Amino acid sequence: MKDPQSIIQTIRLTEKATMLGETNNEYVFVVHPKANKLEIKQAVEKHFGKKVVGVRTANYAGKARRERRADSGRTNHWKKAIVRLKDGETLDLV
Repeated sequence: MKDPQSIIQTIRLTEKATMLGETNNEYVFVVHPKANKLEIKQAVEKHFGKKVVGVRTANYAGKARRERRADSGRTNHWKKAIVRLKDGETLDLV
């Protein structure tokens, strides 16, 4: 799982993530659930060529769907990483 494309799945472009990018120079990514903070840091530095100062992670459980029937299921579990870049460095996402 050392490949940056397998660790970083997508980027989250929400209102909160945009505000974090503007105020704190932090960017929000959806990452592989088994990736640790060091792997995420190395993947962002290798993929984007920027210096990472810190990484915070959070695991999210998938929501239950169709609970009243026998064929109930769940959406996928996922992991979010908030990556802070060095002052003066930015990512052009759009």
